[in-house]
Amino acid sequence: MALDAEMKVQLSQYLQLLESDIVLKVSAGDDKASQETLELLDELAAISSRITVEKATLERTPSFSVNRGQEDTGVVFAGVPLGHEFTSLIMALLQVSGRAPKVDDSLIAQAKAVQGQYNFESYVSLTCHNCPDVVQALNILSVLNPNIRHTMIEGGAFKHEIDSKNIMAVPTVFLNGEPFGNGRMSLQDILSKLGAGPNADELASKEAYDVLVVGGGPSGASAAIYAARKGIRTGLVAERFGGQIMDTVGIENFVSVKYTEGPKLAASLEEHVKEYGVDIMPSQRAKRLAKNDLVEVELENGAVLKSKTVILSTGARWRNIGVPGEEEFKNKGVAYCPHCDGPLFEGKRVAVIGGGNSGVEAAIDLAGIVKHVTVIEFGSELKADSVLQERLYGLPNVTVVKNAQTKEITGTDTVNGITYVDRDSLEVHHVELEGVFVQIGLVPNTDWLKDSLDLTRMGEIVTDKHGATSLPGVFAAGDCTDSAYKQIIISMGSGATAALGAFDYMIRN
Repeated sequence: MALDAEMKVQLSQYLQLLESDIVLKVSAGDDKASQETLELLDELAAISSRITVEKATLERTPSFSVNRGQEDTGVVFAGVPLGHEFTSLIMALLQVSGRAPKVDDSLIAQAKAVQGQYNFESYVSLTCHNCPDVVQALNILSVLNPNIRHTMIEGGAFKHEIDSKNIMAVPTVFLNGEPFGNGRMSLQDILSKLGAGPNADELASKEAYDVLVVGGGPSGASAAIYAARKGIRTGLVAERFGGQIMDTVGIENFVSVKYTEGPKLAASLEEHVKEYGVDIMPSQRAKRLAKNDLVEVELENGAVLKSKTVILSTGARWRNIGVPGEEEFKNKGVAYCPHCDGPLFEGKRVAVIGGGNSGVEAAIDLAGIVKHVTVIEFGSELKADSVLQERLYGLPNVTVVKNAQTKEITGTDTVNGITYVDRDSLEVHHVELEGVFVQIGLVPNTDWLKDSLDLTRMGEIVTDKHGATSLPGVFAAGDCTDSAYKQIIISMGSGATAALGAFDYMIRN
């Protein structure tokens, strides 16, 4: 597959950084995907004299391994890694050549210490913005540890594997032939699942903080930066850095930035936070909040972190519809990200539940991939902007059903239909299909706080104009609060407010 001029310029700049010779061993046939793979590798070799291409016999065709000279590093790409995976290819070339990955030294040590033989396989789609994080993390493990191998498998080129393994969401990772995980996973997440992450004793032994931020989204990052700039001891504990924006493809309303993408913004936030020496504790989930002499946050691994003040920035998550079949068929036909999982439903029938902007945008995107889309809206009218509705109604393979209450998602091993009730006539209808995309808004991540402080009936944390909650010394910011609007720029502002409020609280108390 020929690279465009812009990609060639980008590649030539990066490939100048190669530190040793690279051998790409390729297994190719006469099919179109094989020819595209060969074209890509030949172009790489033409750009850099440090890259050579050799024919080989690998497990899958087409595929190629990335090797340091004749040393097998265990990094394999099956299919053509373009789209969102183009960066994964560049990073693999550089890291296999000897350039150190840009990760913390503690993670490098943990990766090198992993014992046993591990053969990872990650199934991806080239439109998935979550997949590169997983691919790059597994490639780093393979480069650092000779006992670990990783093959990225592009679902479009190996559809028979996708179908035979009933993979209906990406990324999906297998370890030694058995399911390992779905969805976005960081290097820290994977190491933790392998039993190589930080233990509870290591975290519990940390000195008490002045400010402890719980959550790593825009509000949490902003709070941590504003707190650290005051010169006080600041910690940040989060399940993943970036929060919801990691699932956001295009961002066009972040003032002063005409366009960016969620993962790119998240990386910038993390880099900015690290500039201030904040003690970041990733891949950790909080489960209990209490106030004694200090505020205490207990993590799910049992560690208890203590701080003079705490800022809760736990964000929100996709809202579930809560009907039979939703949980049973999650990742087996029930999906929440049309950008990531849409290509897996090519030529199939799907439903989108939700008629707001996110639901209608999802239906429009899916209509270009799938056979047919049924939009199911609970209300009497769609809530999406009129310009989106106009585009939706102009599509020939979309049916809109309003005043419909979803009752059940049906299936055997995977989804085979959806049942809804017409709210006017009370008639029950069943639609045969293979996928259901849920797009009905967000719910705050505050379940663990129900007995700790005041929440609204929607589960949002009640705050005052300083970001203070009903529990002295505890502040909150972002989408987990009762703020009127849920936007990135508003979350950042509320994070700053909460940090300044926490600092003022410490001065006065």
